[in-house]
Amino acid sequence: MSDFGLYLHIPFCLKKCPYCSFYSLEGRMDLVERYVQAINTQLRFCAEAYRNHLRPMTSIFFGGGTPTLLPAAALSRLLSKCLERFSCADEAEISIEVNPATVDRSDLAVLRQAGFNRLSIGVQSLQDAELRQLGRPHTVADAVDTVRWARTAGFENINLDLMYGLSGQGIQTWKTTLEHALELQPTHLSIYELTIEAGTPFARMEEQGTLFLPDEDTVLLMLEETQQLLMQAGLQRYEISNYAQPGYQCRHNINYWQNGEYLGLGAGAVAFFNKTRFTAIANAEQFCARLEKGQEVWMEKEKLDREAAFRETVIMGLRMTAGVSLAALTDHFDLNAESYYSDTLHRLIRQGMVRIVQGRLQLTAQGFLLANTVMAELV
Repeated sequence: MSDFGLYLHIPFCLKKCPYCSFYSLEGRMDLVERYVQAINTQLRFCAEAYRNHLRPMTSIFFGGGTPTLLPAAALSRLLSKCLERFSCADEAEISIEVNPATVDRSDLAVLRQAGFNRLSIGVQSLQDAELRQLGRPHTVADAVDTVRWARTAGFENINLDLMYGLSGQGIQTWKTTLEHALELQPTHLSIYELTIEAGTPFARMEEQGTLFLPDEDTVLLMLEETQQLLMQAGLQRYEISNYAQPGYQCRHNINYWQNGEYLGLGAGAVAFFNKTRFTAIANAEQFCARLEKGQEVWMEKEKLDREAAFRETVIMGLRMTAGVSLAALTDHFDLNAESYYSDTLHRLIRQGMVRIVQGRLQLTAQGFLLANTVMAELV
């Protein structure tokens, strides 16, 4: 658990997607300059306040929202400030989320020159009709161009986000999207089943009976198709929704799943270090105003007790195909997982949901299909 990450939340979007429940702002470009200044202020505050708690950053991640709504030069300056305020480990992973509708060839060249070395491109689909349904502002051609420009700019580590289980989507259209994605030769794929989040337009459509999602059997067949095609292409599944070529697993997210420490900056961002979870105010204007007045932006501070931290580490670790080391849990928390979960764990093993392999607690193939149910038993 030696990695330490830095996350910057950039909440601005061209248009809020109908499935999105993350804190983001549609438009509001009038707030961008003020927000960037606030982030710079927060960087300075955190570097001073937590100096004795922070280690060299092994990963930096700019997420959103759509970070690339900001000019590439502004993003470069923000990264420069991060590197100025915090020490960075050698060969650190420095990622940025990219929307194909908001970058061009020159933008990507500027970002690469600034020090970003990993792109996460929000493709979501390689079918234009599906992109329109998802409210995405780009086309398939835009996505393909973005990948091509990224390689020209010198990016070798490229992730594509894709979604399945979409309204009206069939197995063949999903297979076609996967095959097209693999032709682009990404080093990493993040593949998510569409989930309907409360309060989103898609949730209202589902309530009104106007959102026609594939049935469970079709979704399972899509997942089987995914695993087969990606295995053949040399992308290994290492987490519930993530696949990578060897050596290209996302280091930043692995740190999350291993319940490692990270600093989160920006409106609505979360940080976790010194056994405490910090959550910032999820309102960009109030976030800026507080920092301008020298005030605290953390709205919640939760100090996890030993058992809560233990359970959370188990749950997060089970997201990964490697699972979680039982010996490491005992060493870190002085708790034995087999004794702690006792009958519950033995029942899940008998049901074929989890297994213990070479001292690691792991989900089985069946357990991955029902991961949320299994984890609810262990939380």
